[in-house]
Amino acid sequence: MKDFRGTILFTTRDHELVETVANRIIEITPGGTIDKLMTYDEYINSDAVQKQRDELYAMA
Repeated sequence: MKDFRGTILFTTRDHELVETVANRIIEITPGGTIDKLMTYDEYINSDAVQKQRDELYAMA
């Protein structure tokens, strides 16, 4: 996956896989999507993303 030059859309529960392979995180929420170019650890630790997530889940 890491050497593939195209786009791969995948879902996983494997934290190590997503942290080492993914460079873009797209979260689908009831209120819309969050689309960020960052690692998963950056994504889950971002205060700005958490604020956006709270707003989008409050819309549901």
